[in-house]
Amino acid sequence: MNPETLRLGVNIDHVATIRNARGGSHPDPVRAAHLAILAGADGITVHLREDRRHIRDRDIERLKSELFAPINLEMAATDEMVAIALRIRPNAACIVPERREERTTEGGLKLLGVEPRLRRMVGGLADAGIRVSLFVEADRKTLDAAAEVGAAAVELHTGEYCHAVLDDSGARADAELARLQEAAAHASGLGLEVHAGHGLDFTSVGPVAAIPQIVELNIGHFLIGEAVFVGLDEAIGRMRSLMDQARAGQPA
Repeated sequence: MNPETLRLGVNIDHVATIRNARGGSHPDPVRAAHLAILAGADGITVHLREDRRHIRDRDIERLKSELFAPINLEMAATDEMVAIALRIRPNAACIVPERREERTTEGGLKLLGVEPRLRRMVGGLADAGIRVSLFVEADRKTLDAAAEVGAAAVELHTGEYCHAVLDDSGARADAELARLQEAAAHASGLGLEVHAGHGLDFTSVGPVAAIPQIVELNIGHFLIGEAVFVGLDEAIGRMRSLMDQARAGQPA
């Protein structure tokens, strides 16, 4: 891949959400993963939650054995999840905050004050050959802490920016985008690989994709929802095209 090309990780959690609504095995998230790669995704992201509300352990085991593409495991900072990651050995692990009562991840990981514990977790995963990223807010002190605990990458939380775009709040969207731009530059200067994700859709993805320090976007809920109407391959293909155009400085 051209080093200037922006990677797309497709999160397939909500294919499993639909499956789990009625039990059984359909629709199969592993089948969706294969289709996503064929449609232009560079890797697959899954979040194994404590309550297994969507992706389950067996899904990750199957992805590891069947998929010839990178797997990014989103996981809480718990001993249980570290043990699972060390057993399955995904290509990457993104440590995220998790609360049982939340509908989806509500913000970035709180690093300040828990650095020693995270340093041990990050080190153990990295020693097993797993690239570790931390899902964080676009905040300088948090990014400094991410570098301090030994993470290879950070994933910037884009939720507030996406909410501002959705609300058609131009000034707030501009401010949130500027915050992401500054954070990406700061993180890159610390030697961290910079990713971004949460809430991105066809309207909001372009300005984020254009941030030069960002090398990977992880997008899931919107793509799975859009696939209901146009199919997964078309939804991913359009997202891939919008990302590439933005990175090349071309209008959408």
